[in-house]
Amino acid sequence: MGLDLLPWWGFALLSAVFAALTTILVKLGVEQVSSTLATAIRTVVVLVMAWLIAAGRGEVAELGRIGTRTWVVLGLSGVATGLSWLCYFRALQIGPTAYVAAIDKSSVILIALLAWVILREPTDWRGAVGLGMIAAGTLVLIR
Repeated sequence: MGLDLLPWWGFALLSAVFAALTTILVKLGVEQVSSTLATAIRTVVVLVMAWLIAAGRGEVAELGRIGTRTWVVLGLSGVATGLSWLCYFRALQIGPTAYVAAIDKSSVILIALLAWVILREPTDWRGAVGLGMIAAGTLVLIR
């Protein structure tokens, strides 16, 4: 089965596995180097890997068809990602791994709120209860 045949939740599960590995590897990686330099090194690896995959899939040819709005939105996304990574690496360098990761992953609450406000994505009572449980669980874990 090729990766393109995975359902959305399969990619989401793989994302969770790789995110967990990332956290542990970052914690080990920032023991001997500044969190900023560690972020820079990781960013170069991600950059090279993403371009190699895009090139391998023949997607680089699409660059000329990307509109200005998409460039701006993806550029802002890159800035947000960079700031997130810099903060995450520093937090991992000085804080307990499980607590840092729990607070970071509670961003799902902010994502749901922003998706509702900006993207007009609906939520129901089950979603609200789940988000409340994530918030409560994060607070229980870090206290």
